[in-house]
Parts: sequence; structure tokens; C-alpha cells
Amino acid sequence: MTSTLDITAARKAVSDAWESEILPALEAFIRIPAKSPAFDPDWAQNGHIDAAVSLAEDWCRRVAPDGTRVEVIRLAGRTPLLWVDVPGTGPGEALLYGHLDKQPEADGWDADKGPWTPVRTGDWLYGRGAADDGYALFASLQAVRLLHDQGVAHPRCMLLIECAEESGSPDLPAHLDALQDRLGTPGLVVCLDSGCADYERLWVTTSLRGMAAGDLRVQVLEQGVHSGDASGVVPSSFRIARALLDRLEDADTGTIRLSSLRAEIPEERRQQAERAAAVIGGQLAGKFPWAGSATALSDDPAELILNRTWRPWLEIIGADGLPPGAEAGNVLRPETTLRLSLRLPPTIDGEAATRTLGEVLSDDPPHGANVTFRPGGAANGWNAPAFEGWLADSLEAAASNWFDTPPVFMGEGGSIPLMNLLGARFPAARFLVTGVLGPGANAHGPNECLHLPMAQRLTGVVAEALAAQARAG
Repeated sequence: MTSTLDITAARKAVSDAWESEILPALEAFIRIPAKSPAFDPDWAQNGHIDAAVSLAEDWCRRVAPDGTRVEVIRLAGRTPLLWVDVPGTGPGEALLYGHLDKQPEADGWDADKGPWTPVRTGDWLYGRGAADDGYALFASLQAVRLLHDQGVAHPRCMLLIECAEESGSPDLPAHLDALQDRLGTPGLVVCLDSGCADYERLWVTTSLRGMAAGDLRVQVLEQGVHSGDASGVVPSSFRIARALLDRLEDADTGTIRLSSLRAEIPEERRQQAERAAAVIGGQLAGKFPWAGSATALSDDPAELILNRTWRPWLEIIGADGLPPGAEAGNVLRPETTLRLSLRLPPTIDGEAATRTLGEVLSDDPPHGANVTFRPGGAANGWNAPAFEGWLADSLEAAASNWFDTPPVFMGEGGSIPLMNLLGARFPAARFLVTGVLGPGANAHGPNECLHLPMAQRLTGVVAEALAAQARAG
């Protein structure tokens, strides 16, 4: 038994495994429309999630080292969970996370592509679920297999692959409770469901934002009336909604006014943002499809990084009560409903923030309008523990071995609710959160695609982290 990988041999082994073992399985996975329960309420009857789990289970049984326990865990009324338990050849325990459920199809795929049709073009594999986050299972277990084949000591490795992440992971707490006696005390948690700013470096996620959401409904009449008759007498429900939003957000700058929804940004995160900004420059703003002469909120990349990782921002993601323009008559509408999505700093409690939204927006409305706020879900963010000791050393070495550049540490703007859950369950664990969701990957949208060289490199990074944990004892 040895303690470190032969990197030259490891690179070839990873490349060969992706071509011969992983890509065929991943292409078969793309063909399965395993939409998350939020988008397929009849998932149990339709059987697509079960088909994805069966495919993954069969692959794991074929690829996992001898002695591995592979099991599909089913709890009443819950989506299934794939559990893979690889005995350690060195000290420690590690938990590696992934998910098999997918976002819905989305419109706008290129004519030669589709959500359930795998298409490989050069370094890219197109299809729903390839990057978010179907590849994670295959990369994680292959990383363990790489160590096993080279005789490199590794901790006990537990793969926990759920099927409702795109619905907010509602079933994961119950599965964790059911597995409580098996989970042990992981010293490392690996999650490959995050993003990257480019495909030339190892991007390590330091934080994730939380979210507060809900529907703001403003009603002034029981039914619509002629606007020529009523305007100037009956207040506009849209104007009232706009006034209520002004309590929350500065309309000129987008800054959230309420101090309870803001957080002090740690100095370490500011320094990491500065270093990340020096690497990516204008790429952060430049990756978006700007219309006309529209510009970003700042021309300072470091400020944009902090905006999307540590500052709260509001978006109106839907509306009811507004007819399409072609159908709009001269009517003073009786009501307006706006669906709000407020991204929160990593350390702000999502449930508390949602309650604050309801109180601030519904209290003492203008003109005595009938105002309600219906919560639409909340999620806590996550702030990584310090990257120090063996994990920091491993990331530096792995970035050099697999990318030939130093790692970059940066927060992500999205939410992965389970990270906070796992952090609370395993407070002593180190976390390696990274991923392939970079420029062009377009997870959740049309033409979702996986950058294959990036996925292969992350396979090696995970292997090196597991070996480092075993060396550290």
C-alpha cells in the first residue's frame, strides 16, 4: 500500500475510464427523463427516477472495488437513495454526494440536440443532467477506483446519491436519519454540484447563498373595471406592489434596505474575491447575454463577485394578473401577484428572512389594499470551514497536477440546501465543493452540457483529496 498517486499513470487511467466506462453510462443516463418530483409529481408511477437509479446501481456494482456494498434505500413516500459503501484501506471516513434527478426540458435546444438525446461534440457532452449533476456519481466512484487500482490508501468512502435535489432535497433529511448508524463521522464531504468560472483551473467553492421566496398579492377590487371610469379613483394594484417593494429594495441601485437581510462579509472572503477577480477579470460579467447597451451593476469584478456571493438581491421571477399585451384591454385590473426570489448571504437564516419579507410587505399597505404574502420556500446558505492543513495542501497539489495552475477559491451565487444540512450533521468535517457548471454549461436551460476534460480533472482532484485524508490519519 502506498500513500500517493502516480500522476502520469493516473491521468491515463482516468482518461481511459471515462472513455470506456463512464461515457457510455452517462449517455444512457441522459436518455432517461428522470425529472425531479417538483416537475414530475407522478414520478413513482412514471418510473424514470427508478430507471436512473437502476442504471447507476448496475454501473456501481460493476466498477466498485471488491467488498463494496451497493444498496438502493427506499422509504415510504420518498424518492429512492443510492448508497455505495466502499471499505477503507486507510484511516478515516469520507462522504461523497451526488444526485440523479433532473430539471425539466426547457425550450430552445439546438436543432441537433435535445434534453434526452446525448450528443458529443469535441470536449462537450450535451444532454439534461450530464453536468447537473449526473457525472458526479461516476467521477466520485472512479476516483475511489483509481486509488484502489494503484494501491493508494484511502478512507472508507460512502457515496450518497439522492433523487430530489432539484426539488430542494426534501427527502434527504429522512434518508440521513435512516442511515444514521451507518454514516459514522466523515472527516471529508465531497460535492461536485457547484460551478467554475473557467475550465482551466480548479475552482473551490467557499460559500453558497440562501434564498427566501414567496408570492406578493395586492388586491384592490373584486373584479376588473373600465380604466377610463376608475383610474384616478381606484388605486393601481401594480403601483401599490411597487411601493411595497420599495420598502425592501432601493429601486435605483437594487440594494436591499433591511439590515436584517444583510451580513458582514468576512475579510477572508473579501481577499479571496480580490484574487478570483484578478484571474477572471471581465469574464464574470462577460458570460451573460447582454441586450443592447445594458451593463453590469459595477465595473469592478471583485465587487460583482461579492454581489453574487455575499449580498442579498431581489428578482421578480413571475407574475399573475397581467394579461399578455395582445389581450390587454382598457381595464383597471383588480389585483397583481408578483413572485419574489430573494438571494441571501450565506449566513442569513432563510426561514427568518421569509418571515421578514411577509411582515415588511404586508404591514399597513397603501390605501388599505388587501395584501398577502404567501411563502414559497426558504433555503439556508453555507459558508465553508477553513481550508487548512491536509485539505489545503491536497488542493494545491491537485491543482498543480491536474490543471498546472494554482486553485482559485470563490463563492457561488446559487443555493445547494443540502450543504448547510450536511454541515450541521458533520460539524467536524472538511468540505470539498467544486463542479463543472462554468461558461456554456447552461444547467437548467437549453443545451446543458458537460465539459469532459474538466470532469476528468475533477476525478483526479477527488482522488488526491481522499488519499490526503488517509495520509493525515
